[in-house]
Amino acid sequence: MLAPRPAGPADVEAITALVREAYAKYLPRMGQEPKPMTADYGRAVAEHQMWVVEEDGRLAAVLELIPEQDYLMIENIAVVPEMQGRGMGRELMAFAEAEARRRDLPEMRLYTHETMVENIALYTRLGYRETAHKEVEGFRRRPFCARAGYSMVKPLAD
Repeated sequence: MLAPRPAGPADVEAITALVREAYAKYLPRMGQEPKPMTADYGRAVAEHQMWVVEEDGRLAAVLELIPEQDYLMIENIAVVPEMQGRGMGRELMAFAEAEARRRDLPEMRLYTHETMVENIALYTRLGYRETAHKEVEGFRRRPFCARAGYSMVKPLAD
């Protein structure tokens, strides 16, 4: 069982490195850096709900959540490559859903790039559904609606 803890300013450098490492495998597929690789994690830690998981004295995973009025947005979820495939991502997704329920939010949302097929398969197995396809900020995404870059949605039943 994971024990995520809130991220703080001291974690920013490690979060940035973890995300770059986790998303590096997508560079050849996309031909550009995925948006999470270019994010300002100092700002994200200050403005969003950031959680980290430590294992063996280093950060192993990060979860970035943005609570909105009627849903919880998973802005980013990343696991270091050597720890991928061990269920950590699924546990973090469950943690995010529990956080949404704690906040009485009825829905989860996230977006992803069309080449991140492993992630799309995982989200689908977890009950998320795709809604559309669109280019957003230069990235081919499956957005939730024409105005936003959300791609997958999951209603949360009581």
